[in-house]
Amino acid sequence: MSDLNLAKQEPVFNTNKSMVYVLFGFLGFLILFPVLSPSQFLLHLMIMIFMHAVISQSWNIIGGFSGQISLGHGAFFGIGAYASSFFYVEFGLTPWIGIIIGILICAVIAILVGIPMLRLSGHYFAIATLLVGISFQVVFQRWDLVGAASGLWIPLTSEDSYYAMQFHSSKAPYYYLFLIFFVIIFFITWLISRSKLGYRLRAVRDDAQAAQSLGIDVAKHKIIAFAISAMMMAPMGSLFAQYILIVDPDRMFNFEISIIALLISVLGGIGYVWGPLVGTIILIPLAEYARIFFGGTGGAVDLMVYGIVLMIICVFKPSGIISLLPNHILHREKKR
Repeated sequence: MSDLNLAKQEPVFNTNKSMVYVLFGFLGFLILFPVLSPSQFLLHLMIMIFMHAVISQSWNIIGGFSGQISLGHGAFFGIGAYASSFFYVEFGLTPWIGIIIGILICAVIAILVGIPMLRLSGHYFAIATLLVGISFQVVFQRWDLVGAASGLWIPLTSEDSYYAMQFHSSKAPYYYLFLIFFVIIFFITWLISRSKLGYRLRAVRDDAQAAQSLGIDVAKHKIIAFAISAMMMAPMGSLFAQYILIVDPDRMFNFEISIIALLISVLGGIGYVWGPLVGTIILIPLAEYARIFFGGTGGAVDLMVYGIVLMIICVFKPSGIISLLPNHILHREKKR
């Protein structure tokens, strides 16, 4: 049988069965975790892991799959936060609908900004995204409709409210909210990685000219990747706003959000579906525990340790920590 016929018979979604069992076991543990009566700090830590895993996965779509290094991706985090908060504060609209509005707004902005900007490549694109991210922060700092530099304070409810997405008695409801979005977005990313879109994006990343010669519309696929990554980032901003109940430009459009997303992906493994999760599991607990044990100086300590780890990974495993796993786990089994 020819190689072409073998390729046609290859199932797209065939994967390692052992990994499937491991993933379902891991998911079961995450679902039951709050039942084990963990401390409020551990619930907070898991929430931060879910949030940053999705943030870095969002960046991974544009940076890892299509090869465009974005330094202003945190802008979509801020837009999502402001979208749900503004409509709730001004019109009493439930944040559930605000999340959807934020996703749609981010998709439109990503397309409008991406059409001219994604014609750039390399460091030119990175600089352009950096300027766009800073521009959004400056605009929101001066926009009186959304509170300008003071931001928006979300009114507190007297008791737990699913409509207002506020829970005062326990962090467990927030845990499950972030877990749901974490599972959905990672599943969507897995589907994309195994789809025609995923293969075309990787072709664009590896050699744009060769992809163009094969009939792939490079500009179109870059814009699609940019829009998808923006839509993934938006709900994390919305959920985080409901988690802390205050949004302001300095916090929600912080340049650090974009950098952390990039660094987590690099640490875990750019272009791998599970790379962002691996990087998050290492970096976020390190940052949170450093914040506790070292107080205000904790940020410097965890960044120094992370810098050392990152240098070691770049020297010995440039593909990220996830590349330490055997190939039969990272890649699907091929039909013989």
